[in-house]
Amino acid sequence: MPRTKEFDPDTALRAALSTFWERGYEATSIADLVERLGIGRASIYATFGGKRELYFAALDRYAELVDPDLAASLSRPGPVLPAVQALVARYASEAAGPEGRRGCFVVNTAVELAPHDAVAARRVQASWDFLETALTAALLRAQAQRELRDSADPKALARCLLVFLQGLRVSGKATTEPERLHDAAEQISALLH
Repeated sequence: MPRTKEFDPDTALRAALSTFWERGYEATSIADLVERLGIGRASIYATFGGKRELYFAALDRYAELVDPDLAASLSRPGPVLPAVQALVARYASEAAGPEGRRGCFVVNTAVELAPHDAVAARRVQASWDFLETALTAALLRAQAQRELRDSADPKALARCLLVFLQGLRVSGKATTEPERLHDAAEQISALLH
């Protein structure tokens, strides 16, 4: 008769996400995961398949939690540009705040793993494609509502914003000058007219 799990896999996955997000992939050992998740090594392997698979499951969970919130913030009825500008301001505030040093889990993966790991690169790209698509749709709506000039290229603007937002996340990990991030966010928001 198979044994029943004596732990909640979802709780363990949340703990793994937090651990990897704080420490990164390479700096997190299986021993660290055993300690933080409160389960045995064998249970980690039996449930998740190993450290690498657990990392990608945590990354997927992060995207499940963050991506829909971003899309929802950009798809509300009414004026669009204030929603885009609020998103930019939110990214700047998060990057400049105490949690900014932790960065974004997707951006951390892009920097640490994507250059030499095709699976990581695909997951990062999928997350960024999702955000770019949400931004493009929002900017197309803004253009249709006459908030954005007709000559603007919504897709190119969305790509500019995507790169800028990810740059904020990277900068937030190292900056000691939060004003730098807020000033940059104000300038990029001012370009959206």
